[in-house]
Amino acid sequence: MALHPENLTRALADLTRLRILMLLPPGEERCVCELTQALELPQPKISRHLAVLRETGILRDRRAGLWIHYRLHPDLPPWAIEVLVALGQGCQAQEPFAQDRQRLARSQAPGVAACV
Repeated sequence: MALHPENLTRALADLTRLRILMLLPPGEERCVCELTQALELPQPKISRHLAVLRETGILRDRRAGLWIHYRLHPDLPPWAIEVLVALGQGCQAQEPFAQDRQRLARSQAPGVAACV
């Protein structure tokens, strides 16, 4: 399935989905529980938005035991990656994105269990 610009912009138009994507830079993956802690939103809401991003073709998921991990789809067209990277740079110091990254970093600190 080819990603169309309209589908990407529709996905980005929702703040929760944009916040999720800003925590998923190219080459990295996140567990649902990490995203739930970073965004301080209920797991069902996060999962619903992840499903939209997966169905759109922006994300790919991987199951590891009980946990599902998400990452940017490896077949995203270069233009889509450029858009996401540019947005990430623009959102870097903005709220709520900066706080999301701080909470994510705290949940990944040694000795802190994000997924229990």
